Amino acid sequence: MKKRVIIIGGLSAGPSAAAKARREDENVEIILFEKTANISYATCGIPYALSGKIKDREKLMVVKPDLLRTRFNVDLRLNEPVIHIDTDKQEVRTHKGEYMYDKLVFATGGSPLIPPIKNLESCDLWSTCKTIEDFDKIVKDDVLSDKKSIAIIGAGLIGLEAAENLILAGKAVHIIELGTNVLPILSEAYATLIKNKLLENGIQLHLNTTATELKLKENQLLLSNGESVSADYLIIGIGVRPNTSLLPNADKLRNGALIVNEKMETSISNVYAAGDCAAVKNLITEETGFFPMGTHSNKGGRAAGAQIAGNSDITFNGAYGTAIVQLFDVTVARTGLVPTKAMATNFPYNSSLVIVGNTPGFYPNYTDVFLTIYYEPETQVIVGAEAFGKKGIDKRIDVLATAIYAKLTLKDLQNLDLAYAPPFSPAKDPVIIAGYAAENEITGGFETISALDLNEKDKEILVDVRNPNEIEALGRIPASINIPLDNLRSRLDEIPRDKGVYIYCAKGTRGYLACKILENHDYKKVTNLMGGFTFWSALGLEVERA
Repeated sequence: MKKRVIIIGGLSAGPSAAAKARREDENVEIILFEKTANISYATCGIPYALSGKIKDREKLMVVKPDLLRTRFNVDLRLNEPVIHIDTDKQEVRTHKGEYMYDKLVFATGGSPLIPPIKNLESCDLWSTCKTIEDFDKIVKDDVLSDKKSIAIIGAGLIGLEAAENLILAGKAVHIIELGTNVLPILSEAYATLIKNKLLENGIQLHLNTTATELKLKENQLLLSNGESVSADYLIIGIGVRPNTSLLPNADKLRNGALIVNEKMETSISNVYAAGDCAAVKNLITEETGFFPMGTHSNKGGRAAGAQIAGNSDITFNGAYGTAIVQLFDVTVARTGLVPTKAMATNFPYNSSLVIVGNTPGFYPNYTDVFLTIYYEPETQVIVGAEAFGKKGIDKRIDVLATAIYAKLTLKDLQNLDLAYAPPFSPAKDPVIIAGYAAENEITGGFETISALDLNEKDKEILVDVRNPNEIEALGRIPASINIPLDNLRSRLDEIPRDKGVYIYCAKGTRGYLACKILENHDYKKVTNLMGGFTFWSALGLEVERA
C-alpha cells in the first residue's frame, strides 16, 4: 500500500513541500488541500500591483494548479478546507470526506490581525493586503480607479509598501500606527530615517495612536488621540496570527505558532509544519522565534517535504530576521539582532556606524551607504546589522547576514575578499570599513556616541572639525565651535582638558582622526559622533544655519 502524505495549505510552504516530496519519492501519494481557488501566488508582489509596477494580475500567479498536478503528480484539492484533524487516528476531515495519512504537513499560514474598530463590520470599504483575494477586492472596490484618499493601519513592511505604491498611483495616504515610529523591526535611528522619507513624499503619519471608530456616512476614521482622518478606503496591515486552531494540543508560542525543530517536526508524531504557522529557532539567541517571511516558508516547506519522503539530510535550521524594503528612492535593511524599541533597554551588544560611498568618489552617481554593525563585546562576533541608502544596500546586508550565520568577528570582516570594481564598490567596501571602524573604536582610546544619544546629552565642549565652507553650505550642530581638523594641533589651547569633548565631522572619519590627535595630547574624555553631521541632519535633528 502506498504511503500517503497530506499537505494542508497551498500558498508557499505547502507546494514547496509537495514538490520536494515528489522529487525525493516518485511513489508516495501526495494530497494537497487548499481552502481557496488559488495556489502559489506572490503575496509580496501585491503592494506593487497597486501602483501598476506589476501590471498584470497573472504575473502574481507563480504556479498554476495544473502544473502541480501534472509535473509533480499531486492530488490537488482546491476549495476544500480541512475542518478537523484527528492526530491519534492520523486522519483529516473536509466537507467532502475523511482521509487517512501517514505523514501530515501543516502549512496553513496566518490570518491578518484585525483591530477592534467600531462599525468596521458594517462597512465594506476596507480590506487587508495579504492575499490575492484581498487584491481582487481592492480592485473590485474601485480603489485604484476611483478612491482618492486611503488610510492604512500599520506601519510595518506591508503597510509601508502599500503606502508607497498608493502614493505613486496618485492617492492621498494616511498611515496610522500604534507605535511611536514606523517599522518596529528597526532601531529608532533607522526607523526615523524611513519616517522622514515617508513625510518627504507626502505620506501623512499618525503615530502613537490607533483607530477606534469608523464614521460610515462621513468617511471619517476616529483615532484614540482624538484626531480624525478622512478617507475613502481603509487598508489594514498590522501583522498575522498563525492559523493553528486545528492542532490544539501541539506545542506553540504564545501567538499560536507551532514550535518545530530543524526537521520541521511538531510535538505531535508524524505532523510537520512550515510557513507562517510555524516557529523556528533563532540562530543567534537559540530561542524559538516567529519569522513570517516568504523565504522561510519556502525553505521550511522544502525541508518538510524532504523529511516526509525519507531524506533526513535536508533541514531548515532557523532564521534571524533578515529583511529589506525599498521605499521611494531609498532602501533600508536589517539582519540579526538590532536594538528595536522592544529590546533597546536590554541590548547587551556594542555598535559601530559608518557612512561610506556605495562606489568610489570619482565614479558617477555617488551615493552614501549608512551601515551599523552590532557585535558581542567580548568575542567581537557579529550579531546584527542595519543599512540605509539609495544603492548597494542589498549586497551589504546579505554579506553581513552571511557573516552572522558563519559567526564571523570584526577581524574577519576586515579580511573578506569582496568583489571590487568602480561601478560596484569602493576599493574598501563599506562592510570592510565597518570592521575597521569598530576595531578602531575598541582600541582607539576614545568613546563614540550616536546622534540620538548626543542630542539628549549636556554637551560640555562640542567641536566641529569640518571646514568653514561646509558649515556655510550645510549648517552645524547648535553650540558647536569650529576648529578644522588641519588646524587642530595649533589650536589645542581652545579646548579644555578637564571637560568632556565631543567631536564631529561630516561622516565620522575626520572625527576619528581628531580624537586620535586629542588622545595623543593627553585628553582623557573624548567622544566621536558616529556618522557625523550627515547622520545628525538625516535624522532631522536641530541644525543651526551659519
